[in-house]
Amino acid sequence: MKAYQAAIALAATGNGKVRRMRAGQRQTFDYLAANLDPQGGYVWFHAASLGEFEQARPLIEMLRRERPDEKILLTFFSPSGYEVRKDYDQVDAVCYLPVDTAAHARRFVEAVKPRMAIFVKYEFWGNYLDTLHSAGIPTYIISCILRPSQIFFKPWGGMFRKMLRCFDTFFVQNDETQQLLASIGLENVVVAGDTRYDRVADIKAAARTFPLLEVFTANATHTLVMGSSWQPDEDIALPYINARNDLKLIIAPHEFDDQRLAILERRLPEPVVRYSRLTEPDDAAQARSLIIDCFGLLSSLYRYGDVAEVGGGFGSGIHNLNEAAAHGIPVLFGPKHEKFQEAHDLLACGGGFTFSNAQEFAATMDTLLDNDQTRAHAAKAAATHIATHVGATSTIYRALFQD
Repeated sequence: MKAYQAAIALAATGNGKVRRMRAGQRQTFDYLAANLDPQGGYVWFHAASLGEFEQARPLIEMLRRERPDEKILLTFFSPSGYEVRKDYDQVDAVCYLPVDTAAHARRFVEAVKPRMAIFVKYEFWGNYLDTLHSAGIPTYIISCILRPSQIFFKPWGGMFRKMLRCFDTFFVQNDETQQLLASIGLENVVVAGDTRYDRVADIKAAARTFPLLEVFTANATHTLVMGSSWQPDEDIALPYINARNDLKLIIAPHEFDDQRLAILERRLPEPVVRYSRLTEPDDAAQARSLIIDCFGLLSSLYRYGDVAEVGGGFGSGIHNLNEAAAHGIPVLFGPKHEKFQEAHDLLACGGGFTFSNAQEFAATMDTLLDNDQTRAHAAKAAATHIATHVGATSTIYRALFQD
């Protein structure tokens, strides 16, 4: 961890995101002193970033709704989560989690005095877990998913297996994770599923309507929504989209600074319009490409698509596939999906499709767009998959909070 701290300090000199994270971590203890009840008693949720927060969110909001007097603290590791949700109004406090040293862990737990700690998916911080365990504070992990390749299941992974023994209960996504934990002697496991299914079902039910987008899609034969796109996704998809005159595009790039948007605009089928500049129905009707250049819209925008492509599958991780699938449309994504259960599930049910190159993307898109029956079958499979996997939040809530 000391080496890690040194690496963060070095990276912060040239990376604004890391610099914000380091500055935020340094402010945590002052923030806690100024904003927390000194009596403690918090239910502490920790999420690495925005994706993990979305898994915690259904449980946080159920807890707030059912037990409004509970004190709730939410911490993040990444600026990608903290910067977006630092003003989240369903909790009492939001801050960064300081780097996992023994001194930080002791000081943090003493300041918060949590009555319970809930980690999300695969957050394994040894010093924090050891401090919580030594203090007798019930500690849980939700929406957990593990793989045989992880160090916990290697002969040399004893120190890391010790971390796992600090959890009182694992609420896991699938039977495979339960079996892996059983293989190392851990039986305190509940197969609850993934809380993101509950979240995306809630999002779909509360999806916003956008009159100008209805105008944009009204005269479209087909519409593709590219959600959280990165350049590798765009390099493959955009030549196909440009060549297909019957296809309109809604694209929400993962990052949208001015330089990125200017480059993207030059590559899209014309006319191109940015959502922030879209004011007139005529502009919406005439545009062929619409760039979403603001946060908070994407989960509702999938309703306007016939097909979705979700970015991240050529990098470190695919973004939220279930958000698109919940709206009952086929979902395409890149090849690096082996760590994502939802990708495997969508492929298995016929609601998802993967591609590695332009030829595979074009072949799949042609099949879906040119055959209404094939597209309808895939859309129904995606929607049914989401509908049959809700309920994890209620299972976890009953286990943790119902007397």
